[in-house]
Amino acid sequence: MKRILILGAAGRDFHNFNVVFRGNPDYQVVAFTATQIPDIANRKYPAKLAGGLIYPRGIPIIEEKNLEKVIADEKVDAVVFSYSDISHQNLMHLASRVVAAGADFWLLGTEHTQIGSVLPVVSVCAVRTGCGKSPLSRLVVATLKNLGRHPVVIRHPMPYGDLATQAVQRFASIDDLERQRCTIEEREEYEPHIRQGTVVYAGVDYEAILRRAEKEADIILWDGGNNDTPFYKSDLEIVVVDPHRPGHELSYFPGEVNLRRAHVVVINKVDTAAPADIEIVRENVQTNNPHARILETACRVSVAKAELIRGKRVLVIEDGPTLTHGEMLYGAGSVAAREYGAAELVCPKPFAVGSIRDIYEKYPHLTNILPAMGYSLTQRHELEETITRVPCDLVLIATPIDLARVIAIEKPALRVNYEVEELTHPRLAEILTLFAAPVEV
Repeated sequence: MKRILILGAAGRDFHNFNVVFRGNPDYQVVAFTATQIPDIANRKYPAKLAGGLIYPRGIPIIEEKNLEKVIADEKVDAVVFSYSDISHQNLMHLASRVVAAGADFWLLGTEHTQIGSVLPVVSVCAVRTGCGKSPLSRLVVATLKNLGRHPVVIRHPMPYGDLATQAVQRFASIDDLERQRCTIEEREEYEPHIRQGTVVYAGVDYEAILRRAEKEADIILWDGGNNDTPFYKSDLEIVVVDPHRPGHELSYFPGEVNLRRAHVVVINKVDTAAPADIEIVRENVQTNNPHARILETACRVSVAKAELIRGKRVLVIEDGPTLTHGEMLYGAGSVAAREYGAAELVCPKPFAVGSIRDIYEKYPHLTNILPAMGYSLTQRHELEETITRVPCDLVLIATPIDLARVIAIEKPALRVNYEVEELTHPRLAEILTLFAAPVEV
């Protein structure tokens, strides 16, 4: 029985365990590690989900920094890398640490980790966090509904609470978000779908999730997270690339895997990217996946009462993961501030408190923007206090949710909306029409 350590970030790691190692007599998983997301270590993957006979006490989740110690103490034979949005260089640094410590380093293939559905599956994934995948997913869902289909969205996991309770989650209303104590990060992904009248599933056990979803849908939309590959075998793989980060489509894992597997590649944000960078991305797609269809979209920002921005000192709040492990220097809020004539983007860094201050230390590329971090109640309070302390005339909120529902914002505030706009042919409707013609009754 090989002794296995799984490197993760509370998502792909649990899925890989469930589909490859759970109940497999050839392996014993001694621990998971955790990184990227705050406060997800020092828990346990519960026995209820792990299989109580082999793991009667569950499986410990430890911090990735203790990697070498765990390999030695637990006599680990192989380390399985199981999270997303990591540069090829950093991935090999991790591999080198593992091999130097005496264990093998494994990457699991898509065929071993994808579950089949009885329904057609469309997946929307990306090559990096923050490419604009979420608004594109919403456009695909709307298009499928216009074609007479009844899609249900299954979202990449974000189980940051009680894992046993979160095994299968269904969200059909805003009240469901409240009842299941969703983080800001979860709300950013679920709430826009719910407002469009679409049911969203997520959780931990993606076999059980799929079987539940199949009972109320006639087509499944896999809404990916970070730049991870789909958990389900997909009949149509749509992948979003970002010309604001040209070359990243070939230098991050597993984003490059998505690029090479895609049936359709969408170059997003062409309205704000440099033409030369768009061409770099296009050439990389054509060279490495010549059979993919390439579409172009704009990412249009809009603000109700945008005239209130002109001449103001503005605090811009952006989507958290896009700025942190997505490494973006700015987002839709910054674009809106410039477009509508803000006098200044106030730097929130000197006013940050608690874990928000720690975020700036960990990600020094962040300057005149505030990531909407809210993985815990404590962190929400720290985000709230940081906003209160920043000397500004106006807060521009560029997350997909109504942030004022979850934290108190006492300053004047405007919300920034952003949606994709198709610019080329064929359009998604034409592609999806061929793939997902209405079901005959």
